[in-house]
Amino acid sequence: MVDDKTLYEVALNREEYRLIVEKLGREPSHVELGMFGAMWSEHCGYKSSKPLLALFPTKGPRVVTGAGEENAGAVDIGDGLAVVFKMESHNHPSAIEPYQGAATGVGGIIRDIFTMGARPIALLDSLRFGPLDRERNRYLFSGVVAGIAGYGNCIGIPTVGGEVYFAPSYSSNPLVNVMCVGIADIESLVKAQATGTGNTLMLIGADTGRDGIHGATFASVELDERSEERRPAVQVGNPFLEKLLMEACLELVKTDYIVGMQDLGAAGLTCSSVECAAKGNTGVVVDVARVSRREMGMNPYEVMLSESQERMMVIVKKGFEDRVKSVLDRYDLHSDIVGEVTDDGLVVIKDGDEVVARAPAPLISDNPVYQRESRRPGYLDGLQGMDLERLPEPHDHGRALLDLLASPNIASKEYVYRQYDHQVLTNTLVVPGAGDAAVLRIKGTKKAIALTTDGNSRYCYLDPYAGGAIAVAEAARNLVCSGAMPLAVTNCLNFGNPEKPEIFYGMEQSVRGMAEACRVLGTPVVSGNVSLYNETEGEPIYPTPVVGMVGLLEDADRRCTASFKEAGDLVVLLSAGDVDSGLAGSEHLWVEHGLIGGRPAIDLDAEKRVQQCCLAAIQSGLIRSAHDSSEGGLAVALAECCILGGTGFVGRLPIARSGRTDGALFGEGQSRLVLSLEARDLASLQEMARGHGVAFAELGAVGGDRLVLQGAIDLPVASLADTWRNALERALQ
Repeated sequence: MVDDKTLYEVALNREEYRLIVEKLGREPSHVELGMFGAMWSEHCGYKSSKPLLALFPTKGPRVVTGAGEENAGAVDIGDGLAVVFKMESHNHPSAIEPYQGAATGVGGIIRDIFTMGARPIALLDSLRFGPLDRERNRYLFSGVVAGIAGYGNCIGIPTVGGEVYFAPSYSSNPLVNVMCVGIADIESLVKAQATGTGNTLMLIGADTGRDGIHGATFASVELDERSEERRPAVQVGNPFLEKLLMEACLELVKTDYIVGMQDLGAAGLTCSSVECAAKGNTGVVVDVARVSRREMGMNPYEVMLSESQERMMVIVKKGFEDRVKSVLDRYDLHSDIVGEVTDDGLVVIKDGDEVVARAPAPLISDNPVYQRESRRPGYLDGLQGMDLERLPEPHDHGRALLDLLASPNIASKEYVYRQYDHQVLTNTLVVPGAGDAAVLRIKGTKKAIALTTDGNSRYCYLDPYAGGAIAVAEAARNLVCSGAMPLAVTNCLNFGNPEKPEIFYGMEQSVRGMAEACRVLGTPVVSGNVSLYNETEGEPIYPTPVVGMVGLLEDADRRCTASFKEAGDLVVLLSAGDVDSGLAGSEHLWVEHGLIGGRPAIDLDAEKRVQQCCLAAIQSGLIRSAHDSSEGGLAVALAECCILGGTGFVGRLPIARSGRTDGALFGEGQSRLVLSLEARDLASLQEMARGHGVAFAELGAVGGDRLVLQGAIDLPVASLADTWRNALERALQ
């Protein structure tokens, strides 16, 4: 019988251990216990989230590979091509060692893409930190950004978009969610399956070390005062080696030498061997004595659970080993033949002649699934019932706008993305900061894809169902503003301890809101990741579902950006119609009053009509610029359009239903888009809006060098730009 300390190390509870003994018919060996712990961890096994993930729509006419089927999702974009994409988290490692935690998060998600035979062409990241007035948060922020830049820049994949958000709940538990996107020939997609009895298991890439042992289990427990002891569970990356590994694997995909491929990510050799056997309905024999090591004295337990980076398992057709090795030799990559595929359904781990683990692959991979208790948190009544209409209006709305533009949540993220190479590979048509989404050309075609990541955890804190729906809607809205038709979703679900009913409620409701939005907007979920136990000393992060979305432009020349273009262009607001003040969960409410309250809301059917109208207008050539009104409201959206275009705007704002000026200026009501167009096209856009059943309001015209909103704001664009562009860097000083 193992002690509680050993179970804690492998993230198993006593009941799970009893179940393992029952199913094995004996006590597990030390190696078996480590393998079960890794595969049954929350990070690998999704034991709290599987019932919720089943709520997502996962099928669609363009879906090639759906959620849970392979390492990443894939959608058909025509011309025999698929976009392959996925988002994953590296939160806990980044809290302990921010540079390597973020860097290896990038490396891991890249491998998920090229292990399917797709060439990675873009990275995006979604980051959350505590306020920058704390030294620890500044250290985490700088380290994570440097780690993302260091890995992505060195491997030669552009980081083209993302988001950065700051709130107190992330002070000790930053979130680092990374998305990678690749392009593949549909017919060349590779499966992570071990098939063909007698075929060879070949381990290629880096030698195996002790870094990353218990990484998967570390990601499945809360952070506490003992977390620093788990620093060895943080992996160390080598982007130059990964570049060689990527090119070699993509070359192997073009041959008929291999039948499957799987990266060694979480749980390392354990996960790759068990999952390949389980998916292939086969067995495998692995001899750890054949695994090359970079440290002396490593035992079978350490070899099986090491998460050393830049390693890949390739299932090679028997007799083709020398041909595979010849490819690897050209890239100066080491390889070891470590085992073979069997037909008995067993995962057998040997150390030379000694068997150190032996169990059915489905038993190790099919972990228990829990239906957690869900209970609505008591705090919601007070926060949702907060009477925001009684709050005083700002004395100076111009000053309030400058304060919002200086908020790290709204200010330009140029300080971050200028550290990233976003033009490498020469596909990037819309660079970070220029539009609501990144746009990349698909070489050899007229097409382009648009990419974004989105999520507002403050909304989810106040109403997780609405917040989840809004995350999906805003992602789709950003793609539409770029001229792209939204295709499909990947996501990263970041929450606290799911064993706490109030935490699970936020997770459950967020997923339900996301699922409904995906159904209404026609964007199935094709991949994703769940990151739970994001708590420090019992204090959870905000519920933080992050949405990554891919869209398609049939004609790259029809792409759209956010900047105002020409003096005299008219500016209009396309919306769902009359809305309330929109102060619920707004950045203005936090910056001006230090409050979080109210109840965000969205009408998904109206959202769909607004998006369809905007996309039709862009594709028809009517629209010169398009920008989503989101954080900071309409005044911030207009200010950003002016700053990016280097021009002014003179006009008025529609009055909010409440009659509050700050609501009209800074409210964050959903389903609102700021569009600019030539005056001659105004009637055509009005007719299009009527046809889609959406509201249309003329706001004013582009021109001059000031942002003028009659009766409320009159400021030089130069002052707005200085505040917005430099605020984040000033906050770090």
